[in-house]
Amino acid sequence: MKYIGTLRGLCLPITAATLLLAGCANTTPPLYQWSGYQPEVYDYLKGEKAPQQQIDALEKSLQEIRAKGNTPPPGFHAQLGMLYANVGNDTQAMQEFDAEKHLFPESSTYMDFLMKKPKQQ
Repeated sequence: MKYIGTLRGLCLPITAATLLLAGCANTTPPLYQWSGYQPEVYDYLKGEKAPQQQIDALEKSLQEIRAKGNTPPPGFHAQLGMLYANVGNDTQAMQEFDAEKHLFPESSTYMDFLMKKPKQQ
């Protein structure tokens, strides 16, 4: 009889722990893959890398993201476009701004502003 009481006493904490751990499992995949984006933006802000080095790193990250079938995060193409504009590659910059606008329509106003900027200079 004492054995059954001990078994019940162990069963409740084990069941509770199992349910708690199962509830913490992340079953929803993230919307975006950030693969290298945040460190590159940080390096850009610190000014420690040349724009072309940052472009190369972001292009590599973009290839990795696409290879996994994921979507780049908001701002990824905009950052890449600004870097292309900094090195004078306006055609590629416009393509990146357009890609950002297509993926994230809420950025349209800002992307339109950036797309007009090179024409005004």
